[in-house]
Amino acid sequence: MAPTPAKATATVSSSEPPKIHASHIGSIKAFAEANGVGPIPSSYHSITEPRDDVAHDLAASIPVIDFSLLTSHHDPRRRAFAVRQLGKACADWGFFMITNHGISETLMEQVINKSHEFHNLPIEEKKEFADNKGPFTPIRHGTSFHPQSEKVHYWRDYLKVLTHPQFNFPHKPYGFKEVAYEYCEKIREIARNLIEAISESLGLEAKSLVEYTGFDRGLTLMAVNLYPACPEPELALGMPPHSDHGLLTVLIQNGIGGLQVMQGGRWVNVDPLPNCLVVNTGDQLEAVSNGRYRSVVHRAVLNNRDTRISVAVANGPELEKEIGPAPELVEKEEEALFKCTTYSHYFQIQQQSRLSHKSALDQIRINPQN
Repeated sequence: MAPTPAKATATVSSSEPPKIHASHIGSIKAFAEANGVGPIPSSYHSITEPRDDVAHDLAASIPVIDFSLLTSHHDPRRRAFAVRQLGKACADWGFFMITNHGISETLMEQVINKSHEFHNLPIEEKKEFADNKGPFTPIRHGTSFHPQSEKVHYWRDYLKVLTHPQFNFPHKPYGFKEVAYEYCEKIREIARNLIEAISESLGLEAKSLVEYTGFDRGLTLMAVNLYPACPEPELALGMPPHSDHGLLTVLIQNGIGGLQVMQGGRWVNVDPLPNCLVVNTGDQLEAVSNGRYRSVVHRAVLNNRDTRISVAVANGPELEKEIGPAPELVEKEEEALFKCTTYSHYFQIQQQSRLSHKSALDQIRINPQN
């Protein structure tokens, strides 16, 4: 059964795209299917910089971390090298791919397939999950990012679920909840190991950042994103340039390109290795590391042929714990670059603001020019 087309408040004109607010479009997927190859609404014209400013020469330089070396203690020298390599990736890129992570390709494929099934459900079946009660709602489905605070909107539908410390998930489609639970548990274990190694790369004890941030009781958000083919991809974005709110975000996708990361002021296309996990550092890691490891700015670009699906799991600190630069680092460096704040406060700021580069992080920066 095909989704019911969303109702628009303006009629498409051949001379001028209609001005349609995202809150009037229940699903960009349904709108795109109804709109066909017609012009997109002017309220979705979100491109503000050239799409061709892409550093193709840097794509091959994206760091790749062999996760098995980080978790093996059979060869301390090789593990120490992997820890240094991870620290360099966090410092230079804020972004890396990990191989040999232990999650089966079958499970990753199941997550992507069930994500597609969810977004293919009729609009009426997803209304019970409508995102209208705030960022701490356990299950939210919507479109764009936060339409109420946006001047322009983004060509994306999403399902956002809080999966830790309490696991929540939609009861449909059949089997999605069970697959997601297994996947999220494995991702949290990987993220915990990465944070321990990152802690060591900063010259701290392995458990230091895990304990300081309350990671074991931390908030985990799973975002299931769908970016339909767009008839005018040169005008629109799936997501604008932004950094993530947590410590580490781990992402997989359905093989369709669209993720770009900022490196040295230029955009770099990300073409993940087969069966790898893509990881980026978030704002909380920049704050905890006192600026040593900067959260990476990234965006989602579109194409006019294929639908892209990505599943991102954002791993953050404990909600009500005050977090700032790790005390051991401040003692060494004598100056804290960020204010302390609870993650719940920070999460709410980021989720309900206009998404733009590091606008949320700048609110807790002591010297915003840094």
